[in-house]
Amino acid sequence: MPQDISEGDSEPTQPKKRSTNSRGKRINRFLASWSRWIHIYLSMVSLVAILFFSVTGITLNHPDWFFAESTAQSTGTLNAAWLNNGNGPPPDWDEPDDSYAVSKLEVAEHLRATHSLRGTVSDFLVFEDECEVTFQGPGYAAIAKLSRETGDYTLDVTSNDLVTVMNDLHKGRHTNASWSWVIDLSAVVGTLVAISGFILIFFLRLKRTTGIVTAAVGALLMWWMYTLAIA
Repeated sequence: MPQDISEGDSEPTQPKKRSTNSRGKRINRFLASWSRWIHIYLSMVSLVAILFFSVTGITLNHPDWFFAESTAQSTGTLNAAWLNNGNGPPPDWDEPDDSYAVSKLEVAEHLRATHSLRGTVSDFLVFEDECEVTFQGPGYAAIAKLSRETGDYTLDVTSNDLVTVMNDLHKGRHTNASWSWVIDLSAVVGTLVAISGFILIFFLRLKRTTGIVTAAVGALLMWWMYTLAIA
């Protein structure tokens, strides 16, 4: 009787081992296939983005290598009533200036349309006798100083070279929400490309050890440079 039980117990164990081994192989094949797919196609999709942020990383670190700036000045007059619209302060007004008395939208849009200004309004300062409006974009700035009494103004427009524009895009400086999405997506894709490439090395038997050691050496070098940078 014990002999029959032992024989009955030993027979189903082998199929379980085969099933476990087969499942493990399927998982490995799945990981290898998807890692390869993600690594190849995401690398192709993000090729331009990776090149852009890599190249601008160098130019951003060495801004003195490439720099050219041009400044243009112009003058004009707008409706002085926009700078003194006669409105009183709101009931809960506690700001130190009287910007409630200035029609900011009309002023900004008139300047933009008249002088083909780019970028967004980053500052609109209101003083007792004048206003100062600043438009900013990547590698671009326009500052208008307006007399609240007469409506006369001077406008200084500063435009930088293409490298400065790309550096500002790299930092997301003076950009809109759509470019912020580009930066976020590029970071996510770059992370997936790096992780999938690291996973792939585990399926290359002849290069697995060398690849892992190389990755470890690179991580240690980066850590060493980090400690030097913050020392």
